[in-house]
Amino acid sequence: MDPFKDYSDSLTSPIRSAQTVTPDDTNDLPVLPRALYIGGAGDVHLTTAGGQEVTFAAVPAGTILPVRAGRVWATGTAATSILAMW
Repeated sequence: MDPFKDYSDSLTSPIRSAQTVTPDDTNDLPVLPRALYIGGAGDVHLTTAGGQEVTFAAVPAGTILPVRAGRVWATGTAATSILAMW
C-alpha cells in the first residue's frame, strides 16, 4: 500500500529515491538530486544545478543539504557516506 501514490513530486514532497554519491572531480552526478544527505561530517565541495562551485564547510553528520548539486567534487570534500536524494 502506498498512501502517497497520488501526490505529485515537488521540492517539498517526500524523497522517493536515493543513491550513494562517490565524489568525483570529472563526472557529474547521474541524476540531478533535490538534496544531499551527509552521513559523515566534513566539508562538501560541489557544483550547484545553476553552475556555481561552492564548499559547504564543516557539515555535521546527519545533515540534509537542500541543494541541487550537479557534481560533488573529490577535491575539497571530506564528508563521507553522502547520498543523493530525489
